[in-house]
Amino acid sequence: MATKRASARASAAEPPIRIRRVYDAPDPDDGTRVLVDRVWPRGLARADAQLDEWAKDAAPSTELRRWYGHDPDLFPEFTRRYRAELTTPERREAVAHLIELTASGPLTLLTAVKDLDHGHVQVLAEAIRDQE
Repeated sequence: MATKRASARASAAEPPIRIRRVYDAPDPDDGTRVLVDRVWPRGLARADAQLDEWAKDAAPSTELRRWYGHDPDLFPEFTRRYRAELTTPERREAVAHLIELTASGPLTLLTAVKDLDHGHVQVLAEAIRDQE
């Protein structure tokens, strides 16, 4: 029984959550590719996006995104506020769906943001991992 539980934990942690820019060419290891921006990326035709889903409800609110303005100095406060937004019913449902997608293999979260280390997608990936 303990072996089953340990292997269940290992397999639950196995499907990676990747973070990539939507403008980058798909990688064979991407698995399910989901755009998690609220606004469609500039200059990218929908036919060229090569994604499986667009989960705009998982993205931060327009108000929070505008307040943040991708200023790395504001990232800790942005993280706190975005985490709070992720507890709203609409966003909780979107995160739950993303968690479901990890059950079938790797999940790649796509964004147009240039600074991936200070983008909302980093916070979202952590939130998904926390709930798996």
